[in-house]
Amino acid sequence: MDKFSDTYRTLSKPSEEILFKEKKSKFFGYAFPIQNEDEVKPIIDSLRKKHHTAGHVCYAWQLGTEQIRYRANDDGEPNNSAGLPIYGQIQAFNVTNVLVAVARIFGGTKLGVGGLISAYRTGAQLALEHSEIIEKTLEKQFELSFGYDNMDKVMRVIKQKRFTISSQQLEMHCILIVSVRKNEANSFPNFFEGLHKVKVKEID
Repeated sequence: MDKFSDTYRTLSKPSEEILFKEKKSKFFGYAFPIQNEDEVKPIIDSLRKKHHTAGHVCYAWQLGTEQIRYRANDDGEPNNSAGLPIYGQIQAFNVTNVLVAVARIFGGTKLGVGGLISAYRTGAQLALEHSEIIEKTLEKQFELSFGYDNMDKVMRVIKQKRFTISSQQLEMHCILIVSVRKNEANSFPNFFEGLHKVKVKEID
């Protein structure tokens, strides 16, 4: 994601299981949407149980939009022959907040490092190709606080600009939480400048 964009690509749901065969070795590929690193281990553990004869369950994940965090795990395969090729596909598909895993069941014929790199890359590629990739928008939230007498004016601005109200407390003194696209966040307070006694506060 470039620094001027306020959208990013991720998965809507886990992919279906993909099977790729190479010289009798079986490679089962999976892709999962994740929100934090704590989700990784339970998913990998469940794949180990599902493929209990798999010698290796290799994976890579990436989290974040502006500050990217990632990890690639070879799970006992030769260094950089599995995790990094999988991570390369995460980059190639330009997705984030995602975990891609490939479980390998050895078929009796060694593939060599080059063969492993190709096979794990293909397993990851197929898993992502069979995933539903969606675009999401980065948003910031603002709190608007104002007297009830300003309600119509505030709501008119929100409706005209098509901002989204996340929550509202409408009494004599009103508080609205409004979600705004990141690219529009800097100009958001300006829309309410002419309205006296309307306080605008960005929520971290």
